[in-house]
Amino acid sequence: MTPQDNNLSRRDFLKLGIGALSALAVLEMSGVSLFFMQPRRLAGEFGGVVNAGPADSFPTGSVVEFPDGRFFLIHAPDGGFLAVYSRCTHLGCTISWEADKNHFFCPCHASSFDTNGDVQNPPAPRALDLFAITITEGQVLVDTGSITQRDRFTPDQLTYA
Repeated sequence: MTPQDNNLSRRDFLKLGIGALSALAVLEMSGVSLFFMQPRRLAGEFGGVVNAGPADSFPTGSVVEFPDGRFFLIHAPDGGFLAVYSRCTHLGCTISWEADKNHFFCPCHASSFDTNGDVQNPPAPRALDLFAITITEGQVLVDTGSITQRDRFTPDQLTYA
């Protein structure tokens, strides 16, 4: 082996450096991509548990929107609570609460839902989806991480304080 065989040429050095930097860039992009694709379940936002507030702060018969949680909290006249997803079951459009007409309305295809989320006017195929509610130490907690589909409203879907 001659001494010149151990020397790295300028061209080989640049190839090695560019290869190492490229590998580092691929690793960094992979890490960022994996971090970006992970679900975000922060407290108080959609995908996590939202503290709606004290149960006694919601008058019976009220409907309150939680835009960050993407749901409406309904306090039924009999005292039960129901959290309905703010997405129409037809095509997923965002619904709104029309207090003057006492119903939920989907602007995309004019579906409407009563105060319990049951379909009043198709084309929506079923009632609005629900989120689980727990009432702990007087606080209404809504778990927006799991969506429950239903065909229609039944009284056992209500949660009581």
